Amino acid sequence: MVKYVLEKGPAFTILKVELNEGESIWVESGSYMLNKGDIEVKTTMGGGIVRGLLRAVAGGESLFFNIITARSKSEVWIAPPVTGDIAAIELGGEEVYIQDSSYLAHIGDVEVGVGWRGFKGLIAEGELVWVKAKGRGTVFINSFGALEHIRVGPGEKITIDNGHFVAIKGGKWSIRKFGGWKTFFLGGEGVVVDVEGPADLWVQTRNLPAFAGILGKFIPSKS
Repeated sequence: MVKYVLEKGPAFTILKVELNEGESIWVESGSYMLNKGDIEVKTTMGGGIVRGLLRAVAGGESLFFNIITARSKSEVWIAPPVTGDIAAIELGGEEVYIQDSSYLAHIGDVEVGVGWRGFKGLIAEGELVWVKAKGRGTVFINSFGALEHIRVGPGEKITIDNGHFVAIKGGKWSIRKFGGWKTFFLGGEGVVVDVEGPADLWVQTRNLPAFAGILGKFIPSKS
C-alpha cells in the first residue's frame, strides 16, 4: 500500500506521497508541487478525456491527467489550486461520485470518467459535471474551505447545496432546483442534492461559485 500524509490542513493542506520504484499516482493537471527522487511524468487524456472536454468547453480548464511514476524511491507533493482541505477515500471495488473541481488524484486500479452531467445552461458554470471513480485504490479529493465527512444512516435524508457538495459513496442521490424558479434565479441557491443513506458524504464549508461571483463584482468588465 502506498504511504501518504496530509499536512498543513485544514486551510492549506498538501498531500505528500511516497512511491517505490515502479509505483504511480494520477494527478489532476496543475496540482503538482515538487518531488524528491527520480520520477517520470506522462500526460494523458486517459479515462478523463470526456470529462476534460466538457470542462474545457464550460470553463477553459485542463484536458489532461499527469501520471507520475517513480524510477527510484521518491516522494511527490501535491497541492490543490484553491485554499482548502484534502481527504482520502479508500475504494474496494465501489464507486464514488465527485464534484468535478474536487477530484485531485488517485492511486491504484481506479477508472475515472464522467459520472453525471446536466442542467446545461441553467447555472453559471455552463454545465454541472460529476466525476465517477471506480475500482480498487485510493482517491484524493480536495475542498474549498474545510472538509466535513458525514455518515448518512440507513433511510436518513439530507439535502445539500450543490456548491457545498464534494463527494458521495453509496446511497441514493438526485439533483433538483431549489424551490421555485424565482428562488432558483434570484434566491442565491439554485441546485441542491438530495441524498438518502446509507452513504458516506463529503461537503465543503465554502461555496466556490458564490465566491467567484463576489470576486466578479470587483473585476472591471471589458468595454
